[in-house]
Amino acid sequence: MTATSVGAVNRPARRRSPQTGEVHAAIDIGTNSFHLVVARILSNGRFETLASEKEMVRLGSGSGDMKLLTPGAIERGVATLGRFRQVAEIHAAQLRAVATSAVREAQNQQEFLERARRETGIEIEVISGVEEARLIHLGVLQALPVFAERLLLVDIGGGSTEVLVAQGPAIEWSRSHKLGAIRLTDRFFPAGVTTARRAEHCRRYLHSFLVNTTLELLDHPFDVAIGSSGTIQNLATMAAHLRGDRLPKSINSATFSRAELGTITQLLLDCNTPAERLKIPGIEARRADILPAGALLLECLADELDLETFTVSAYALREGVLLDAARQSEHHRHLDPLHHLSDLRRNSVEHLLAVTDPAVDHAHQTAELALELFAQTEALHGLPAEYAELLEAGALLANVGRHIAHDAHHKHSYYIIRNTDQLTGFTSHEIELIAQIARYHRKSAPKRTHAEYAALNPFDQQAVAVMAGLLRIAIGLDRGHRQAVQAVRCAVDETARRIMIEAVTTNAADAALDLYTADARKDLAEEAFQLEIAIKPVPA
Repeated sequence: MTATSVGAVNRPARRRSPQTGEVHAAIDIGTNSFHLVVARILSNGRFETLASEKEMVRLGSGSGDMKLLTPGAIERGVATLGRFRQVAEIHAAQLRAVATSAVREAQNQQEFLERARRETGIEIEVISGVEEARLIHLGVLQALPVFAERLLLVDIGGGSTEVLVAQGPAIEWSRSHKLGAIRLTDRFFPAGVTTARRAEHCRRYLHSFLVNTTLELLDHPFDVAIGSSGTIQNLATMAAHLRGDRLPKSINSATFSRAELGTITQLLLDCNTPAERLKIPGIEARRADILPAGALLLECLADELDLETFTVSAYALREGVLLDAARQSEHHRHLDPLHHLSDLRRNSVEHLLAVTDPAVDHAHQTAELALELFAQTEALHGLPAEYAELLEAGALLANVGRHIAHDAHHKHSYYIIRNTDQLTGFTSHEIELIAQIARYHRKSAPKRTHAEYAALNPFDQQAVAVMAGLLRIAIGLDRGHRQAVQAVRCAVDETARRIMIEAVTTNAADAALDLYTADARKDLAEEAFQLEIAIKPVPA
C-alpha cells in the first residue's frame, strides 16, 4: 500500500488511537472530478466521515485515447490536490490517492505525478481498470445491504465505465470499458451540443461496443443492478424531480426505472445546449454538457442487459480506497476477515504463478529462502517489513516470463507482471517494484541507464537492489529444483565486513551445485550491502 502521511511524504508515522480509531483520507482522481473523503475507522470496521470534498477538474479530454493531460488540466489538478491535502492535514489523516482513466492513459502522466509529489507531497497510485472496479465494489458493499445478493455494478466515469458481477466479497466477472461521459461527449457532442443525428450515431456506437459485454453476461446472471458515480447519482436526482418526490437527504439507495431513464435521456437530448439543460429540474450545472452522453450510455446498457431498475450507491471508489487502506493498517487488519488484502494479494500472485510457471515448487522454495534471508539481514538493509511481501511476490513470479520464451525471460517476467490485470490488491507502484525484483533476478544488475529503474526514487532503487540480490542467492540455492537446501542462517561479522550464510542441508554433496550457483550469483547482494558474502553448507 502506498500511503502518504500528511506532513511526512515518504515514511509516515502511524496515527493510532484505540479509543477513537485511525483517521484515513482517500482521494479519487477521476477524469471529470476529484473526490476526497476523510474518515475515522470505527471498531466495527465501518467509518465515520469527518470531511468530504468534490471538485470538477476535467483532468482528461479526448474522443479516443486520452493521450495527453493539458497544461491547464495539470494546473487545476495539482491545485485541487493541494487543497485536499490541507483538509486531510486538519484531521492528521493518513492519505491515499488513486488515479484512474485520464492519468492511466496519458503519455505525460509522469509530469502530473511528479508535480503532485513535488508541490503537494502526495504520492499518486495509478490503478488499472480491474483494480478500480474492485475498489468501487468494496465501497458499494458498505453503502447498500446487497452482500448476499448477486449484483451487477455499473460505474460511469468521465473516461471509463466499470461493469462487474459479484456476490459477497467475490467478484465473479468484471470489465473496464473505454467509455465515459467526457470521452463520448468529445466524440459525439462537442461542447455538449446535441442533435438527433449525433445521438443516433452515439447509440449505434454504444450498442456495437457493448455487444460482447452482453454476450459474456449471459453466463453471469444477477439479481440487482447497482449504479454508482456522479452521472448515475445525478440521473437519480432528476428522476426524483420527475416523479415529484421530496428529495432525500442522501441519494444512497434511491432507485429509478428504465422508463424514467428513457424519459430523462430524451429530455436531455431535446435541450440541444448546456445552457438550455440548466432549466431541467435536478441537473447539476457543471455536468450539463456531459450528462446526455452519460445518460445514453446507461440507457444502452439497460437495453442490452434488459435492466428494469437501478439502485444507487452513494459510495464508490473513494470509499473503497479508504476502506482498503484502513484494512491494511495493522490496527484494523482483524476487523473484517472477508476483506483481508493480504489474502487477496497472495491469491492473485498464486493464480498468476499457476497459469504461467510449471515449476511451482521451485518458486515456493526460492521465495521461502529469500524471505529467510530478508528477515535475517533486516538490521543491515533497514527496509520496512511490508517490503517482504513484495519480495515474496517477486520471487514467486520471477520465472513467469518463461511462459513467453526462455531467452531473456527475466525481461518477459517484468512485462507480464507490469501489464497483467491479475494482480489485484497491489498498487501500481508496488507492482512496479515486484516486476523489477523479478526483472533483476538474473543477468544484468540494475543500472541507472535502465529507464524503469532510473524512474524509481533512491530509496526504492536500493530496495530493488537488496531484494533482487537476495533473490539471486535464494534461486541459486535451489538450482537443482530438489530443495536440497532446507533453510538458511545468516550471521554478520562486522570486523571482517562479511555476511556468513549457512545453508542447512541433509547432504552437502547433493547441494553442491546449489551452493556453487548461489556463490556465483552473490555479486548484486554484495554490492547492495557493501559487504562480502560467504556461503557454506551446515548439516540439518
